Amino acid sequence: MDALDRLAEPGLDLLRRVDRLIAAGVPEGHRVWPLLRRMQVLPGDAVRGFLDLHPVPLASAGHAVRRLVRGYDDVSAALTDSVLWSGPAATAYGQQRATLLRHLDEGPDSLVGRLESTAGYADALADWVEGSRLALARTLADVLRSAEAVAVVAATATGPSTRPGPVGPGVADAAEIAARVLAVLCVAYDGAETLLRQWAPSLAETAWRPPTDGRPRYDQPTRVGW
Repeated sequence: MDALDRLAEPGLDLLRRVDRLIAAGVPEGHRVWPLLRRMQVLPGDAVRGFLDLHPVPLASAGHAVRRLVRGYDDVSAALTDSVLWSGPAATAYGQQRATLLRHLDEGPDSLVGRLESTAGYADALADWVEGSRLALARTLADVLRSAEAVAVVAATATGPSTRPGPVGPGVADAAEIAARVLAVLCVAYDGAETLLRQWAPSLAETAWRPPTDGRPRYDQPTRVGW
């Protein structure tokens, strides 16, 4: 359990009140408007969804992927054993073997390279989740002890406001809390998108490139003429 888990119950209770108030209307021109348009969700729902993100499963996935590399290392070791025969067949086998070794473990575009990139991406996501959860926890801690929180609780203590007009008691305070919470979540999701752009080239599918020696290949259909 981290700081965000410990703040989840009081934080969600406050944000339920915030959602109720801002759903009835927000002051025109308030800085929360562009955040609401971008996130397309009220702050309570946004935080509730983020609570399901945890770094441990992602870090564990990275470790699991790295363990797969050992199997590729074993295969590569078997392919490097010397061949005690010669002739055209041995030459063809040597070409195929060299190509397969490159495909398995030679550079970032090899299968091992892609596994290591996948593990690195999982680690980066785990770090992103951990850092984002900490930032959100700090924001929740700040708003829970703010004057705006006191005003929101007071305004919702007896149910929704019946005051006429576009903005009732506590709405401006709720909008301020919503803006602070949504702002930190926007930064978090910007970080996730940045990670995906950075890692996408290293996560692309790697293609098998057979030897190009001009000989017929039997792994693909061959046209036969009569």
